Amino acid sequence: MRIAALFSALVLSITTFASQAADPIIIKFSHVVAPDTPKGRAADYFKKLAEERSKGQVKVEVYPNSQLYKDREEMEALQIGAVQMLAPSLAKFGPLGVRSFELFDLPYIFPNKETLYRVMDGDIGQKLFGLLSAKGITGLAYWDNGFKQMSANTPLRSVSNFKGLKLRIQSSKVLEAQMKALGANPQVMAFSEVYSGLQQGVVDGTENPMSNLYTQKMHEVQKHLTLSDHGYLGYAVIVNKKFWEDLPADLRTTLNKAMQDATVFERKIAQEENDQALVKVKAAGTTQVYTLPYRDRVVWQKALLPVHKEFEEKIGRDFIQAAYRIAADVEKAKSSKHTPQPAKDKPGAIKPD
Repeated sequence: MRIAALFSALVLSITTFASQAADPIIIKFSHVVAPDTPKGRAADYFKKLAEERSKGQVKVEVYPNSQLYKDREEMEALQIGAVQMLAPSLAKFGPLGVRSFELFDLPYIFPNKETLYRVMDGDIGQKLFGLLSAKGITGLAYWDNGFKQMSANTPLRSVSNFKGLKLRIQSSKVLEAQMKALGANPQVMAFSEVYSGLQQGVVDGTENPMSNLYTQKMHEVQKHLTLSDHGYLGYAVIVNKKFWEDLPADLRTTLNKAMQDATVFERKIAQEENDQALVKVKAAGTTQVYTLPYRDRVVWQKALLPVHKEFEEKIGRDFIQAAYRIAADVEKAKSSKHTPQPAKDKPGAIKPD
């Protein structure tokens, strides 16, 4: 009887172990934007690829629209392991103490997407990811959301139009300095609260890529939009370092490849979504859209250029100078292939003397 009982207990133990071993590894992927944005769609695409290619070893649970955590909470949640994966905007790493990421917040630092991608995918991007290790974070990929546009309930056509306006920003010292350089009063506010903040007049305006502005219906509560391309909004897909390193090596390889493919997908749709969002905002008729002419863009750039110098020490002069060199190389390559356009039609970045 005793032997039978021991045998039964052993069988139960083996069965339980096998069942536990067969349970999929859960990856909670939290983000703060709508599912139909580039980031939201790419998160869902990564889920699909990861689950298919791991053959059930992994289950990715995607939580959009701040369902789990708001802007200020999600990074801490990742560090303590409450979630395993995030795709925060690059502006979130400055408040975390990794100030070099504020390179991406500098106004007019990237004159085009080619320069941007060379920065992200080259030595600069990898060095920045390396700085996250001390925070218990591993960087996997850079996702795109496009250049930012200014919106408000008053026209924003010249630098003087910004004076005294309360403009929502992410928590970033660079973005704070940017708005102050324009004469505005920066107001830090969680992304999930921006629509109501604009609606209730807590803030007068904000900056966003078109897809964010449209999917969050900000155009319903903003009368004016200036296409300025003054700044950039992108994301870093990151994971809890311990969780990532504890995964079997072959599974990490599978997930890395899924992330690479999701990144290609995300970058492809980002510009398409922004272009479509602009068409939809114009069609809605609630917001007057103004394209900033080159002559005025130069004035904006000169007003904002001191922000680069102000944060040179915090971000790292080497990072900023490297970005300038990449921009110059891209411009040089383009000039050698095409007949130069008149200067008044060329929108590139303006560098310090």
